[in-house]
Amino acid sequence: MRHNSLKYWGCVSVLKNFPELNQSFEDLFKMLLAPTRLKLLLTGIELKVFNQLSKPTSVDALVQAIGTHPGNTGIFFDSLTAIDLIQKKNGLYRNSPIAQAFLVEDSPTYLRAALQLLHSQLSPENLSKLIKERPPPMLETAFSEDMFAQEYASLEQAGYAQIMVDAVSELPEFPSFRKILDLAGGLGIVGVAVVAAHPSMKGVIFDLPPMVKVAETFIRKYGMEDKMEVLGGDGFRDSIGDGYDLVLVCSSLQSYMDKFDSVVKKVYDALNPGGVFISYFYGLTYERTKPEITVLLLLSMAMAGQDAGFDQEYIADSML
Repeated sequence: MRHNSLKYWGCVSVLKNFPELNQSFEDLFKMLLAPTRLKLLLTGIELKVFNQLSKPTSVDALVQAIGTHPGNTGIFFDSLTAIDLIQKKNGLYRNSPIAQAFLVEDSPTYLRAALQLLHSQLSPENLSKLIKERPPPMLETAFSEDMFAQEYASLEQAGYAQIMVDAVSELPEFPSFRKILDLAGGLGIVGVAVVAAHPSMKGVIFDLPPMVKVAETFIRKYGMEDKMEVLGGDGFRDSIGDGYDLVLVCSSLQSYMDKFDSVVKKVYDALNPGGVFISYFYGLTYERTKPEITVLLLLSMAMAGQDAGFDQEYIADSML
């Protein structure tokens, strides 16, 4: 029997083993896709598509409502479904719970302004240039009461205030509280929410004079005039009042970082015996590399020369 044979002339073929890996590159691909997910979200907000999806809706109805290309509209909505912003069943689309809560215009927790502001603030441009060169000086920007209220009120109303209510109401001292100070309280929404959760407690919002004017509007909005008051001033120089059972500081400690011990001493002096001081702010652990969300939230500020994060135990040590 004759066997066919294949001969290689003038070369040697060597079969090499494939590299052995115990690591997946899936996380790298997820990073590559993250900008696409963000673009889908921002485009959906721009086109106001979520306003149309409080109930199951067809592609044809959506095309007519938002004036878009029929074929690409279907692809777009399938992509929004893929990232769980909307749902699809029997060819009809509707909002997912998260989109219904935060992306519909007439919702009190509509986050368009806040998301767009944070997107502009949290995306450092020319990152490689910032790494190679000295950071530019921080620029003073004009304070806009309306802008601040519009863009941050929705965040506080969308769950941040409730986080603080839950934390405070779980304290064993909570039933005995009679007076709270929301120090550097900004819009006052957190302080209002905490006071509203207590049957008899009253509260004070302390911040710079332009901010307490904004806080007054939210106090009126929630009908809390009889339980809330405001105090305008500088936390370093001016009196913050006294006789408090609870002092609360939320996401505003960066303005006190240079003189934090003196501010904590002022808080201590303002508390009644047995009073409580709660601070809620960006904390950094593992040599300032975790949590990931905190490091990334602070990236742009840090690159611009503003260190806004506290090392683990820094605030607690200052309290002690």
